[in-house]
Amino acid sequence: MGQRPAIAWMTGLSGAGKSTIADAVDRALTEAGRSTMVLDGDNLRQGLNRDLGFTAADRIENIRRAAEAARLMAEAGLVVIVSLISPFRAERADARAIVGDIPFLEVFIDTPLSVCEARDPKGLYDQARAGKIPNFTGISAPYEAPTEPDLALQTRDQAVADSAQPLIAALFRLSAHAPGRPA
Repeated sequence: MGQRPAIAWMTGLSGAGKSTIADAVDRALTEAGRSTMVLDGDNLRQGLNRDLGFTAADRIENIRRAAEAARLMAEAGLVVIVSLISPFRAERADARAIVGDIPFLEVFIDTPLSVCEARDPKGLYDQARAGKIPNFTGISAPYEAPTEPDLALQTRDQAVADSAQPLIAALFRLSAHAPGRPA
């Protein structure tokens, strides 16, 4: 395949910019000849994880399944970009453990709650504040921000391309060939 596998695990609140950055990173890597796959939380919940709700137990299982899928894809040689709220530190650590020796970057999309609420095109935060959506991360359910992420990306005052650039660079480094190995 001409590359090393790697996993970038993006975490952050709803509306932080995870999916937008994942798409930009995917596009940049693909244009440069890398083989990639994006695992987006919304897409996973429409398919593989459609049987899960938003209880703490279901969120934990959602993260476990995403990590297992990311591991399988990386074992096939892909650079995997996971875009998932993944609100709990312990489960993000479990995801890192599940992937084993595959290079893994925990990427915090560090966007203030107020900015996420202002960006909310579906009105989910308003619905959550009105009590219409139970267990909504950041409102009625906790979000545990990473204490030591491998990367922290700011989306508040930056264009998507600028926010994505450090992750693009990191994934290029991680997925490059080892010295002496054929491309």
